[in-house]
Amino acid sequence: MASSTTRTLRRLLGAGVALAVAVGLAGAAPASAAGDRHADGTQPLPGYTISNPPLDPLVVGGAPTTVRQGVHRHSAYIVEVPAKWNGDLVMWAHGYRGQTTVLSPETPGFGLRQRLLEQGYAWASSSYYRNGFDIRAGVLGTKDLADHFGRLVKRPQRTYLAGVSMGGYVIGRSLEQFPGYYDGGLPMCGVLGDHELLDFYLDYNLAAQAIAGVPAYPTPPDYLTNAVPRIQVALGITGITPTSPSITNERGRQLRDITVNRSGGPRPGTDASFAIWKDFLFGISVTDGGDSPAQRPGQLATNLLTRYRPNSPVDVNSTVRRVAPENLLQRLLPTLTEVPRIAGRPTAPVVSLHNLGDLFVPFSMEQAYARDVARNGRAKLVVQRAIRAAQHCEFTPTEAGTAWDDLVTWVRHGKRPAGDTVTDRAVVAAPNYGCRFSDRAAHAAGVGTRRLYPAC
Repeated sequence: MASSTTRTLRRLLGAGVALAVAVGLAGAAPASAAGDRHADGTQPLPGYTISNPPLDPLVVGGAPTTVRQGVHRHSAYIVEVPAKWNGDLVMWAHGYRGQTTVLSPETPGFGLRQRLLEQGYAWASSSYYRNGFDIRAGVLGTKDLADHFGRLVKRPQRTYLAGVSMGGYVIGRSLEQFPGYYDGGLPMCGVLGDHELLDFYLDYNLAAQAIAGVPAYPTPPDYLTNAVPRIQVALGITGITPTSPSITNERGRQLRDITVNRSGGPRPGTDASFAIWKDFLFGISVTDGGDSPAQRPGQLATNLLTRYRPNSPVDVNSTVRRVAPENLLQRLLPTLTEVPRIAGRPTAPVVSLHNLGDLFVPFSMEQAYARDVARNGRAKLVVQRAIRAAQHCEFTPTEAGTAWDDLVTWVRHGKRPAGDTVTDRAVVAAPNYGCRFSDRAAHAAGVGTRRLYPAC
């Protein structure tokens, strides 16, 4: 089922235009990955190179693992199998690599490589055949490698997905794209709200411009060196830090509070989080780049229906620049595009982790996914956990490992694990929210941004 934003956009388009769109889309399905590929697929696509240095095997249970590396359908890969393999496979989905032209797979993070192998699992990781914000490349590259694993080693009994950031987007769509193929998913800091992430980036910049009285959209070439410094000074946010996040300028507080509401609502640690991410969020909205959604995903963003809160001292809802999606067809397509929709129809158990203070991929992604999943009657397939940290993908081996173990127990024995409520604003705003699944030892040790949150 479409998100509420998409449904409303369709209504705004009108029945006639919507019908024309639907007819036009009948022949607009994206070219298959095979259509993009040439020869036998043992070389990268034109313009790309591969970096896949030899990975040393680990010793597990006194015996070395078997590592296989190579290129399959233009994607580099790593496969690692323990000597006492339990017959199950974990596919690792990596995050965003920017517009670089070097393809490289990565090993599972947060201590999961060692944990998986010690538990008897094999794992595999694809570089995908393209970089950029190309979810289609991730979905197809991961599935291709999972199929290839069956030929290299043996067809697994179960196949799981795990990954981070954009890899979480890959997981969310893969569970819908190939129903029944995967047995469970562990997205961490994932883009599970699909296009709403792009809307959030747009919101931040347009709201800041409206509150500061510095219109600058589309962003000019000197946006970061001219308009942004003027916005920051007008809002009084230049000097705040995570440990000293107080904003004395009421317009600056308005931007902060709008950002909090758009990123998941009031919750522990938001003042420090805003101080960490306030500058970064200006840079991510720059509207240069290529023509495809993977190269310039911002072309899918819109704020036509956004209601900004609070709406004072500046009446943002009346004065903000309203932006329609530049590429509306891509936004509405149900097919597997470069930046596709996640409908909220998982076909296997999902355990998801998210940092409360992450504003690169904000906590609102979990809320969007939860709403979509509930709308489709599949809430029992999803468990979500909030972690009290402010950086992107800031998890400890304990947090990731516990989530993995709980997912496996769920898949194998049907025991659904506990999670956090993510859509009840009062629950999320409670001072102790996120304590249940956060690693208290990390807070005690002062790891990362943990001390920006009170001890649980």
